Amino acid sequence: LIITSSFYLLLIQSTKGRNINMEVSYLTSLLLIAILSVSLLLSLTILYRHKSKASVGKIPPGNTGLPFIGETIQFLLDGRRGYPEKFINDRMKKFSPQVFRTSLLGEPTAVFCGAAGNKFLFSSENKLVTTWWPNSVNKIFPSSTQTSSIEESKKMRKLLPGFLKPEALQRYITIMDMIAQRHFASGWEDKKEVTVFPLAKNFTFWLACRLFVNVEDPDHVAKFEESFALLASGIISLPLDIPGTPFNKAIKASNLIRKELLAIIKQRKIDLAENKAWAAQDILSHMLLTPDENGQYMKELDIADKILGLLIGGHDTASAAVTFVMKYLAELPEVYEKVYKEVMAIANSKAPGELLHWEDLQKMKYSWNVACEVMRLAPPLQGAFREALHDFSYAGFSIPKGWKLYWSVHSTHRNKDCFPEPEKFDPTRFEGSGPAPYTFVPFGGGPRMCPGKEYARLEILVFMYNVVKRFRWEKQLPDEKIIVDPMPIPAKGLPVRLHPHKA
Repeated sequence: LIITSSFYLLLIQSTKGRNINMEVSYLTSLLLIAILSVSLLLSLTILYRHKSKASVGKIPPGNTGLPFIGETIQFLLDGRRGYPEKFINDRMKKFSPQVFRTSLLGEPTAVFCGAAGNKFLFSSENKLVTTWWPNSVNKIFPSSTQTSSIEESKKMRKLLPGFLKPEALQRYITIMDMIAQRHFASGWEDKKEVTVFPLAKNFTFWLACRLFVNVEDPDHVAKFEESFALLASGIISLPLDIPGTPFNKAIKASNLIRKELLAIIKQRKIDLAENKAWAAQDILSHMLLTPDENGQYMKELDIADKILGLLIGGHDTASAAVTFVMKYLAELPEVYEKVYKEVMAIANSKAPGELLHWEDLQKMKYSWNVACEVMRLAPPLQGAFREALHDFSYAGFSIPKGWKLYWSVHSTHRNKDCFPEPEKFDPTRFEGSGPAPYTFVPFGGGPRMCPGKEYARLEILVFMYNVVKRFRWEKQLPDEKIIVDPMPIPAKGLPVRLHPHKA
């Protein structure tokens, strides 16, 4: 600031007695005033940051990257290149294996690492930390911002347990199996080759539509499906509402889906009034008939947004999981044989045409261990954000109030301290008591563990039962690249050649 002021005074002195054009002099003065203002602003910013850092103590080591963007592009690019763990692992080695600093989605972010980091965040829910959604989520689900995404999330969690707890889901298993049979009859049988990922999405989305809003007509389901793919790709992205960006496409897709859902909601209200539908029929009817603690019923747009979120959560992650189950079973014939033996023991015990029941899926213990090992190596959920409610300390570092906090599955799932020989596919890791607490976290943990965990287990097992009972298969692209967008998916959708079992 002193140097800039001195330069300004010297320039004024040097112009005395000269015939200088008034316009040039005026512009020069404006430029110097601007420089002086910027210098003052920078000085104040430096002082503020120094004071802020001094007040909270030593913040975690790290790099915040570019202004506004931070390290978001590198974070997303590592996933697109097929190495989502690289961003986390590189910074754990360079800065700290416990917690490091970065900037993601325009926010200063502390990334908590390892089982200890997971335990701390999961056990500090609503005490030191709370859930946080990026601006992209709030803009895609605008009605939720009437209160806040946090409050809306809490309301949603109060509605779900009645439908997603194991005893409630038992009555849906026959429906799951029936839809699976229809799915395989229409999309797989009598075909020599199929592309797995889009078919897996079709199955899990069809299932979610049936169980959440009682829509099961294939044509009606297809009206949603393409829009949901665009929506899922843009939820966790830079919130740039510019034509052609993933975020812009997601907003347009959400508007189309919301319009269709509102039409379903209006018709359901008529059906409920005429006793053509009932409260336990699906989650939609329950939402329409259940008031909150103040006796208020949800508005139609709020219900549409919540159903929209459920449909995303109810199919996208599971479709990635079953796709990778097929990938690993194709690569590991010895694992396939054990799953096949388990499946056929159940199939041979059933009468012709008999559907699956709860007891059948409870016998698929090895199959579920395989699915868990798949989710360890290719987790559908990469991590999640929290927000610091207060200043607090962790691992010798100070975390300021308002900072965003991120936990990642990659800090434990491929960590040799948590899983010996982490690159090896080994379903026996999940036998007995299984992995150590807070190391295997594909569904999160603590109070905010995914409420749909049991629902996901059932739909994955129903899919495994039906596909293994019908086919063996081989990958058509042995070296197919894996990308993360925002979930891991095979770049070409996992094309396979089918080999039906002989009757």
